[in-house]
Amino acid sequence: MADRLTGIEIFVRAMRLGSLSAAAREAGISAVMAAKHLAALEDRLGVTLVNRTTRRLALTEAGAHFLEQAERIISDLREAEYEVSARAVVIEGLLRVSAPATFGVMHLSGLIAEFAEVHPGVIIELGLNDRYVDLLEERWDVAIRIGRLPDSALLARRLAPVRLSVCAAPKYLSRRGTPTTVAELSVHDCLGYTLAPHVGTHMWGFGADGSLQVPVRGSLRANNGEALMIAACHGQGIIYAPRFMTAQRLAAGELVELALDAPPIDLGAIHTVTHPTRRPAAKTRAWIDFLVKRLPSLAKDW
Repeated sequence: MADRLTGIEIFVRAMRLGSLSAAAREAGISAVMAAKHLAALEDRLGVTLVNRTTRRLALTEAGAHFLEQAERIISDLREAEYEVSARAVVIEGLLRVSAPATFGVMHLSGLIAEFAEVHPGVIIELGLNDRYVDLLEERWDVAIRIGRLPDSALLARRLAPVRLSVCAAPKYLSRRGTPTTVAELSVHDCLGYTLAPHVGTHMWGFGADGSLQVPVRGSLRANNGEALMIAACHGQGIIYAPRFMTAQRLAAGELVELALDAPPIDLGAIHTVTHPTRRPAAKTRAWIDFLVKRLPSLAKDW
């Protein structure tokens, strides 16, 4: 079995590097031995994988098909080795986590306490900020991102969906009336979140893609969702916010969800993002795995 795997590795390396001699150097064996491993692999398969000349290697049709499978085998093997070795690593050290302020206070704080019980050797530094932080420049290990992610080199893991709702306090609705269409929002006091263009201070988007744009205005705008939610609970106006923020207030009757004639925008999901390293630190991997396991069960109530 070892020789079989070596042959597959030599084959993949040779095609990636362009020559058997380069593959041999990377594997730490002689070029003659590399050629023997490749020949033995072809003998076992009963096909020619590579047409060899003095200048280059050319994949045969069978070789092109097998290369795709072989690359997947090597990748899966490395991942399995990492999974096993990661379990044997002591999970400890400082883990710097960046998260949106309201989400961090309402949901991450309790999860961090649970995580600490399982991994007492990890010290978490939680940075709460609603702006997008630069993980590399600001030295964060992990960030929580909410919404649709822009294309980037960062590695993302999806944790849970995000649902939005339009809400107001019974006190406000009894004073100003209950809107039933999104168009009516333009004559109401709408509390604006300054960091979100689609649900911001001057325009709110509706429909899954946000293409239905409704002009809004209000007596309060803020860069923090919790501040807007508290103001809404006190009857200051209508709030357009994620249900992870409003669910408890809705259940308690402090807020009422409005039934409008167009659905809220599809904001996407909650994700973790990390540096694009092939082997993240054990503490980072443990934290992400913990969130992947725990957060969906909490999100069912949102």
